[in-house]
Amino acid sequence: MKIVRYGPAGEERPGAIDSAGKLRSLYPLLRDFTGDMLAPECLTMLAAIDVEKLPLVPGNPRLGVPVAGIQQIIAVGANYADHCAEGGIEIPKQPMVFAKSAGSLCGCEDPTVIPESAKTFDWEIELALLIGTGGRDIPHENALKHVAGYSTAIDFSERSWMLQYGLQLQLGKSLDTFTPLGPWFVTADEIQDPQTLDLWLDVNGERRQRGNTAQMVFSVARIIAFVSQYQTLRPGDLIVTGTPGGVGHCAKPPHYLKIGDRVSAGVAKLGNHSHEVRARADGPF
Repeated sequence: MKIVRYGPAGEERPGAIDSAGKLRSLYPLLRDFTGDMLAPECLTMLAAIDVEKLPLVPGNPRLGVPVAGIQQIIAVGANYADHCAEGGIEIPKQPMVFAKSAGSLCGCEDPTVIPESAKTFDWEIELALLIGTGGRDIPHENALKHVAGYSTAIDFSERSWMLQYGLQLQLGKSLDTFTPLGPWFVTADEIQDPQTLDLWLDVNGERRQRGNTAQMVFSVARIIAFVSQYQTLRPGDLIVTGTPGGVGHCAKPPHYLKIGDRVSAGVAKLGNHSHEVRARADGPF
């Protein structure tokens, strides 16, 4: 099942994508689609709905973040060997985990808004997953059973803010609109193996990143097992799993995004993004 939230920001309603790719409304059957609804019993009830009989949504409405109320974003860095190589980073022996602010989330075609002081603004296409069954000390062999589903994410980064006070990853990755997610949430039953998915990203129509989740250093299951050793995972937690090679910071010479650029990206079976980079007058300092 492909679940979406459509409508103006702050007024989204829940919907689903039918077999023909058309948007159908789950409202008022559901008031919204939230993180606590990712629990298995809720998804089982949703799976019983005949999407083809739901009312069609007219026009081409904005698609927002497909799951409302996400409170935690867990991110993994240096998780593709080619990205490690281009950055001169030793392949880590365990996942490199950091946090992003949930306030950075936005929809799959929303503008990406950056302060005018941002001079080293970069891109990273990533596979995202959402936890459905929480837990602590989750065994690797059972980890995928804890996944409710998957989505496409971009991890935008202002590199200078990450580095000027030491390695402050969260500072350079948590501004509003820096974590677009969507266009839909795809339930795990539609993705038999999350380690077989192609990823890509273009800047102004030029291919910058191309990869496959088979190239991840740590698989989805390994990431869940590792993170759950240190914290209890809960339904609705979002994990973004790292990016393949091709980021602008590691190009020779470096290539950074500027106002007016267009970033397009996607993950196979999980949908595509398109974002215009726009300016915000005020800076972070």
